[in-house]
Amino acid sequence: MINFEKFTLDNGLKIIVHKDTSTPLVAFNVLYDVGAKDEQPDKTGFAHLFEHLMFGGSINIPRYDEPLQKAGGENNAFTSNDITNYYLTLPKQNLETAFWLESDRMLSLAFSPKSLDVQKNVVIEEFKQVFLNQPYGDVWLLLRPLAYKVHPYQWSTIGKDISHIENARMENVKAFYKKFYNPNNAILSIAGDVDIENIKKLANKWFATIKKDKKSLRKLPVEPEQKSPEKLTVKRNVPFNSIYKVFHTCSRREKEFHTVDLLSDILSNGNSSRLHQELIKKQKLFSEINAFLTGGIENGLFVVCGKLIKGISMQKAEEAINTELDKIKNNTIEKNELQKVKNKIESTLVFSEMNVLNKAMNLAFAELLGDLSLINKEIEKYSVVTKEQICEQANLIFRENNCSTLYYLAQ
Repeated sequence: MINFEKFTLDNGLKIIVHKDTSTPLVAFNVLYDVGAKDEQPDKTGFAHLFEHLMFGGSINIPRYDEPLQKAGGENNAFTSNDITNYYLTLPKQNLETAFWLESDRMLSLAFSPKSLDVQKNVVIEEFKQVFLNQPYGDVWLLLRPLAYKVHPYQWSTIGKDISHIENARMENVKAFYKKFYNPNNAILSIAGDVDIENIKKLANKWFATIKKDKKSLRKLPVEPEQKSPEKLTVKRNVPFNSIYKVFHTCSRREKEFHTVDLLSDILSNGNSSRLHQELIKKQKLFSEINAFLTGGIENGLFVVCGKLIKGISMQKAEEAINTELDKIKNNTIEKNELQKVKNKIESTLVFSEMNVLNKAMNLAFAELLGDLSLINKEIEKYSVVTKEQICEQANLIFRENNCSTLYYLAQ
């Protein structure tokens, strides 16, 4: 059970506080409701570029890391298709340093041509190293546009094309910042041995004077139902053939999400899972195979992917995957098999609640999803799922016309 209190400043900044006396550290998490899905199709990669720019210095603090390290803290950030999240941990006695640092970044970044050029080059190098020059690195650059035709999930957070970042101009960057980096587009969550009244005092001191801006309403294009299978074959300089099958599924907000998540675990969570036992251990078709959800706030993808053993044909490998998916569609789940994956999820959730940073992040994300109380209902939502519900979702998801397949062949 995670206890919390929530209040909102006049400028719209939502603040969530969780008191945890078990640690001398405080986690300070700022979630901005902006991700790659909010970019224009011809200007992608901006949310991720901003993650880098936010560490480039603000008006009053030219080097973000220096005062934080002096206060005994550390920080990082990540961007997804849905959110941009900045987080830090530091000793509780130095908590005000976090308020000072994050409020100044929200108030005004130091937009210098030099900072922009430096961070553009960092992102461009990341694009090349991670997505272009690494084995299997371009998989999601291929898969997303194969599966999504109109929704902005069709590009990765790094962007559609490296030229979008290369061509980013100062006016583009400033417009993006003005539109999304506002107190009324952010959620601040704090977890640690803190006092709620002190948090209110510090929040008003450091954040209340930052003016809110007009929160833009999202008008994302709705991805139409997939009517026929999509297939793409590529050849790359990689050691093994791989197959990626993705199916459209529900969003993180829908009640079916927990059912579909359990379905992925039955197929692929651990060495006792179905795909591992049947396709790796018994039939020896794959060296590795996985099933997982992309878990987006919008409708996501159910992914089944694996690397083939040398000498195994792509046709045989794909048929074996389809056979396993058909088995689960035919309601072959045993009671103890379902209970096992439920127990694993429960232990994972309980373990995550031992870390103040995890709790701060989870609180902010739950608030973004629209119901903060859900953070204490996750285990219950998994526990009530039946094998019949899983079978129903398997039949809904694992349809040929709902599938996009990437055949990734070794040259």
